[in-house]
Amino acid sequence: MRKQMSFSDLEQTAKKKQTRREIFLAEMDQVMPWAQLEAVIEPVYPKAGNGRRPYPLASMLRIYCLQQWYSLSDPAMEEALYEIASMRRFASIDLDRVPDETTMLNFRHLLEEHQLTQALFDAINQHLTDKGLLFKQGTIVDATLIHAPSSTKNASGERDPEMHQTKKGSQWYFGMKAHIGVDAHSGLVHHVEGTAANVADITMVDRLLHGTEAHVFGDAGYTGIEKRDEHRGRVTRWWIAMKPGKRKALTNSKDDKLAELGEIVKAKIRAKVEHPFRVNKRQFGHTKTRYKGLAKNTAQLIMLFGLANIWMKRKILATVA
Repeated sequence: MRKQMSFSDLEQTAKKKQTRREIFLAEMDQVMPWAQLEAVIEPVYPKAGNGRRPYPLASMLRIYCLQQWYSLSDPAMEEALYEIASMRRFASIDLDRVPDETTMLNFRHLLEEHQLTQALFDAINQHLTDKGLLFKQGTIVDATLIHAPSSTKNASGERDPEMHQTKKGSQWYFGMKAHIGVDAHSGLVHHVEGTAANVADITMVDRLLHGTEAHVFGDAGYTGIEKRDEHRGRVTRWWIAMKPGKRKALTNSKDDKLAELGEIVKAKIRAKVEHPFRVNKRQFGHTKTRYKGLAKNTAQLIMLFGLANIWMKRKILATVA
């Protein structure tokens, strides 16, 4: 899909040193399953007709991924494409053919309207499964808070009504939660759900399991999960962390030492669930909601976790056929 490069792009390729951005984009270009992802969108993507010629699907998909990787709004993405040659090369567009912010907005709305970020997430995970990287034998469940703007200085004069506040420790937070189910072996995310921040983690677990888990791991916030009605008859072992107060009361007795050892083992396994959270918040810079409403923000989260899966396994993917 590569086009003939402009003189400015040729100048960039003559540089003696690659930037971190160029290295990152080259890695992701190599390991992303572009053909599978384009096949998901192609049936609903606008076709060339009597009106304005649509931008190539491949370019719009790559621009959409750039927005997620660099946490860029539509206007900021348009400016970045004008300013940064490596991004234009990645998207395979010329300087005189940069899509405007409205075109990017329409592409995102297309994905949202047809719930395609879930389909893209599934296509990514199928690709990882085909490469032998997603096992689904055990699941780790967890959730993280995503802040939302709490200011009322906007056109409606109110905060997002679909976001809520919740208390964690002694601090209050306003926003939403990202709930995920993670493969206990590979650390890859296989289920994503978005809710308001005040929804209890334990109530979302049945939507984070694929149904064939032999083992499920969770922190102390999931205590008592095995007694909930939605899990009656589920053939699985629940490995839920001991509550801090109870663990602190452990003694040096033989039984308590074994219990402590068990907590250490469970904690080491549960640590894998923090990796995709870290990738999204630190690597991709997604620390706040960008849109209004749960549906749009959840759609973005689903895509972000799919991209995080690829990023976490990029080194392995680069070496397998």
